[in-house]
Formats: sequence, structure tokens, C-alpha cells
Amino acid sequence: MTTTLLVGSAALVTTAAAVRSTWSPCGISMLATVTPLAESGRGHRYRSTARWFVAGAVAGGATLGLALAMAALAVRAAGPSPAVVAALACAGCAFAAASDRRLGGFTLPVHHRQVNERWLDQFRSWVYGAGFGWQIGSGFATYIKTAAVYLMVVLAALTASPWVALALGLLFGLVRGLAVLLGRRITSPAALAAFHRRFTALDPVALWVVVAVETASALALGLALSPWVALAVLVAVLVAALAAALAPVAQRLMSTALTRTGTTRTTTRVSPGRSWSRKSAPYLAPTRSAKARSSSDVTSAVPRISR
Repeated sequence: MTTTLLVGSAALVTTAAAVRSTWSPCGISMLATVTPLAESGRGHRYRSTARWFVAGAVAGGATLGLALAMAALAVRAAGPSPAVVAALACAGCAFAAASDRRLGGFTLPVHHRQVNERWLDQFRSWVYGAGFGWQIGSGFATYIKTAAVYLMVVLAALTASPWVALALGLLFGLVRGLAVLLGRRITSPAALAAFHRRFTALDPVALWVVVAVETASALALGLALSPWVALAVLVAVLVAALAAALAPVAQRLMSTALTRTGTTRTTTRVSPGRSWSRKSAPYLAPTRSAKARSSSDVTSAVPRISR
């Protein structure tokens, strides 16, 4: 039961991680540079480049899968109990969901790297197509958009099955590679602009989907441990959702932004009648609201004399 649930959760998380990664800067760049419009401008055929891109992404996923398989073998050698495996998987899902929602400012570390776009001018289409695809399909060679990528590694290792782990890596690479087909109808600048407007508008939806998958996986794995664990996860989710919903309201009601409201001038007399020095500095005061902030830009002179 636990093994089946773990494999199912790992497959869902892997798919969600691959889909969400399409909204990374690198993924968006691919949907602008590997299109019929762009490829025709370079004198190449989009279909050929897209095929090489998908093939490269699958190869990258295979590379990732081999690393995951070795991690799964290490877990198998350690031989943890099903309860320990379920607890680690549940905790991993919860941490990933918290990171993606940035609860309390918490985020897992990422690296910001994109593919080298100079390849587009230096190499043939099959070279940059396969090369870009491999980097994107390997998961960690380019920009990491979601904590679900880390969670995929954890769940794949916890399956303790090298074949399942390898399949998860291939699944990730395939889904990431197929994303290039989203731009197959971009044949004009107007179509390019319209596509990216729609695509950008879907970014919050993609975020909520991946968080929902991580949360559902945490609930299911927690239930496999104990109903009380699942209840604790559910309560934590509800509290986090309520806090996220009330945060904008609280920010508006309790805004205390510091704003420059005047200038303090301090005059120092070193020796009576001989030497004077004067310093000016702005002083800050809290405003009651954003509206009050915009109307409080008043400069006044308040002299202070020190002897």
C-alpha cells in the first residue's frame, strides 16, 4: 500500500514539476527561440529542431534517471521501514509546498542559470536543439522554478527501486521536452506576443496546481502513517491558506511604511562667535495608509542647537 502510494505520488510530483518548470525563465526563452517564426528566420525547419529538442530532453531525463536510480539503490541498501519512508516522504511534500508558497519567507535554494543562446548562431539546429533539450531535461542544469524538482528526487530515492527512479527521470525529461510543442503555431510576431500574454497569465494557476499536488501527496502519505498525522497536515494547510488569504488585508490595514516627512537641521557652535557647522538629515515617520503616504511629502525645517 505504502509503495503504491509512494510511486503514484512520485509520478504526480514529477509531472507537476516538469510542467511548472516550463514557466521558468529558461522555459519561457525556449518558447520564444524555438518556434516556427524564429526557426524560419534562421533558415531552419521548426519540426526538425523540435524533434531534436525532445530527443535531447529525453536523454537529459535519462541522465537524471540514472542519478535517481543510484540514490534509490542507496536507500534500498539502508533498508528503512515503511513507516520511516512514509514519514520522510510526507515531510518532504510538506516542505516543498511551504517553499513554493514561500510561507514565512521560507524557500529552498535555487540556482539561476539559462542555456547559452549564442549556440543559436554558432551551431546547427540539431546541435542546439539537442543541447538545449538535454540541459532542460536533466532538471538541474538550468533555472529551478519549483521545489517539486527537489521533491521528485526525494520521492524517487525513497521508492528504493532503480527502475522506478529511472522511469521518473525519463518522465520528467519527456514532459519538459514536449513543452516546446506549445509554440508550434507561433508563425508571426503578433502570434508570439499573444501566446506569451496568455502563457504569463497562467503562471499563478500553474503555481497553485503544483502546490495542490504537493499538499495532496503530503495528506495521502500522512494518512498512510496515521489519521492523526493526516489531520495535522490538513490543519496546517488550512492555517497556511487562511494566512495567505488574510495577508493582503492585514497589509492594507496595518501599513506603517516609513516616509520622509521633514528635515532635521542640527547646528553646532564650536566656539561662541567663531565657528559654526550645520548638518541636515531627513527624518522618517510612519504613515497610517498608502493614501496618507502620498499626501505627506512635506518638508519642514526644525532647527536644533547644541552647544
